[in-house]
Amino acid sequence: MPDEQMAGAGSAPVPSGGAPGAPAAPGAPAAAPRPLDPIDRSIMRLLQADGRASIRSVAEQVHVSRANAYARINRLIDDGVIRGFTARVNHERAGQGASAYITLKIVQNSWRTVREQLRELPGAAHIALVSGDFDVLLLVHTPDNRTLRELVLTRLQAIPEVLSTRTLLVFEETDLLDSGPAVLGVPGPNGAPPLTEE
Repeated sequence: MPDEQMAGAGSAPVPSGGAPGAPAAPGAPAAAPRPLDPIDRSIMRLLQADGRASIRSVAEQVHVSRANAYARINRLIDDGVIRGFTARVNHERAGQGASAYITLKIVQNSWRTVREQLRELPGAAHIALVSGDFDVLLLVHTPDNRTLRELVLTRLQAIPEVLSTRTLLVFEETDLLDSGPAVLGVPGPNGAPPLTEE
């Protein structure tokens, strides 16, 4: 029998609406975080390095039975600790050679409205409401600097609630998951062969 794949591998996070792992409804009390033991944390690091890893491979790497690994992964998904599985993309090779962090100052109490508009931007990869000298941090990937300029000058600054922006070009970036810490005595992804399907 072929080794089973991670449930939901390659899929988007579970949408809201009462499904396991879905975010709580607005106004509902947030569930208390469940304490994670070292094996749970090791499983998460392995799945961050390779979301397509088989149950058998994960179980062998963290030194538990396949049934134990399967139960732990399902519990992490059900508890909302693991929100989904996705591909880690080399944006330059994917034709998105220009990346930037953009800081935004926005009208007070307009975060939800702004967030929904930012989610529609082509190339938007991460949005965060933050404290400090600006209100929002946005990460975008675009094919080139001209497209990035148009996104900032035409799309972002056209949002009525955006008061000002500042663009920080990314010259080089390092994915820390590529050189993650050792997992229960097993070398990290660069120090050992990646997890395989077997």
